[in-house]
Amino acid sequence: MIIVGAGPCGLAVAVAVKERGLRYAILDRGCITESLTHYPSYMTFFSTAERLEIGDVPFTIPEPKPTRRDALAYYRHVVAHHGIAVRQYEEVTGIERLSDAFTVRTRTRDGREDCLASRAVVVATGGFGEPNRLGFEGEDRRRRVIHYYKEPFPFFDQDVLVVGGGNSAVEAALELYRNGVRVRMVHFADTLDPGVKPWVRPDIENRIESGEIPMHWRSRVARLGTGTATIVEEASGEETEVANDWVLAMTGWRPDAALLAGLDVETDPDTGIPAHDPATMETTAPGVYIAGVIAAGYNANKIFIENGREHGALIAAHVTHGRR
Repeated sequence: MIIVGAGPCGLAVAVAVKERGLRYAILDRGCITESLTHYPSYMTFFSTAERLEIGDVPFTIPEPKPTRRDALAYYRHVVAHHGIAVRQYEEVTGIERLSDAFTVRTRTRDGREDCLASRAVVVATGGFGEPNRLGFEGEDRRRRVIHYYKEPFPFFDQDVLVVGGGNSAVEAALELYRNGVRVRMVHFADTLDPGVKPWVRPDIENRIESGEIPMHWRSRVARLGTGTATIVEEASGEETEVANDWVLAMTGWRPDAALLAGLDVETDPDTGIPAHDPATMETTAPGVYIAGVIAAGYNANKIFIENGREHGALIAAHVTHGRR
């Protein structure tokens, strides 16, 4: 079996198939749990530690909810404990079906190419394939538009526009505000997202009401100029130009479905969910499985580590006993 993606859910698949005596290789174009390395430096998970456990390895910490640093250390401990040989920084460039087997082509950072044979493929590449773009002209050419936020310090004494109204946007805006950044927010809706953490919501609402963090409701970024951003209010079309050095687009990401598309896996155009059997995680292409957040399509709030980690056992059971 070839497992593409060494995030928590991909690692859970590797543990499950190894325990059943299957031969496997697990590859990632980045490092182990690459997506977690892009989380804010001081982030605390909403889930408790035991809900993030994989491979029957206890996640023991003194606090009830782990930090990003705790999780990074834990998943590397799981890899070491189970002896999982992750091929890091090796990207899967293509997968071809040959009768009832697959040819998987890979390339390392230094350009070395390899070709692997497999009877089954698991795509566990997560939800961080492509950011949801803001959609204004020249967005991709503007180096000041950032889709990852880690910490406030590079933005000290700068004008930063945070786009979005969910947890990521709210927590980034508050941390920036408290670390000497001139921050304002833009959101296409007229209220914050319902999923904003209840202990964070009063804080951001008070900052917005007082004007400490100006909020542009029902608005979008129209364009960027030299040291400025133009915000347009959608209903009226009224434009407001504000000082701007950086745009933090906390608008979410969507999975990269290129590998699945190349294997003729059907994907719902509206939801982005690959067609699959939830009981086995096998897609409409026999021998091709999905695991983790990619199974949620565009709705990243549907599958988390705590339920995506269960996919490994389903896949391993089907490969060893249930395939027809």
